[in-house]
Amino acid sequence: MSDVRDFDQEAKDVPGHRYAYDFDFDVMHKYMVRAFEPFFRPGRLLELGSFRGDFTRRLTPFFPDITCVEASGEAIAAAREQVHPAVTFVHATFETAALPGRYDTVVLTHVLEHLDDPVGLLSRVNDTWLADGGRLMIACPNANAPSRQIAVKMGLIPHNAAVTDAERRHGHRRTYSLDTLERDASAAGLSVVHRTGVFFKALANFQWDELLKTDIVSAEYLDGCYALGQHYPDLCASIVLICERGCAARP
Repeated sequence: MSDVRDFDQEAKDVPGHRYAYDFDFDVMHKYMVRAFEPFFRPGRLLELGSFRGDFTRRLTPFFPDITCVEASGEAIAAAREQVHPAVTFVHATFETAALPGRYDTVVLTHVLEHLDDPVGLLSRVNDTWLADGGRLMIACPNANAPSRQIAVKMGLIPHNAAVTDAERRHGHRRTYSLDTLERDASAAGLSVVHRTGVFFKALANFQWDELLKTDIVSAEYLDGCYALGQHYPDLCASIVLICERGCAARP
């Protein structure tokens, strides 16, 4: 790793920018599960980066055996208060985590953009943690989301893939698009079997938070944004890859 990182500090809100928004918890998490569910493999689940357990809680109806690896001790303490006690938490970085075996489903949601060596982690998943016939599900914020492209046109950020100061303080190292995300997955030896996007998004997260306090947006409208995103994955809030073990994986 390039620097000593304070993962507890990175997970805190900063002036003018939250680490996670109500839009993430109330809208995006629901639709991420909807995008992932057809590809779930029955059996053991490994969640890499559980933050405070909000997404973990949405996974518990699908998996009786869940292990979460999280580098922030404060986040794990918060997660334990809201998830089923049967969920196992491992307080470690991905580079140092020692896990007992392989997993049928591995989930990485809004984590890969934080890593100093994303290909290294994906290689470890491919070679060590993903079971034969298992599936890895990756979701990352999308550089080409319309909300981000609008910010470029407004002069708020210099280009679609720029990492803002606030994002950098939250530990972001890069902003992925579908091509760069698939590049890293392929470099790690993974086999990409499906690619998609989650939720067509033209407003920033803080704007969505304000909008969701009103009755302007209906549940049907949100479903429509999700459905439209299936047609235009490159214009979604998040991009998704579904992967299986590739030829570089070692037995």
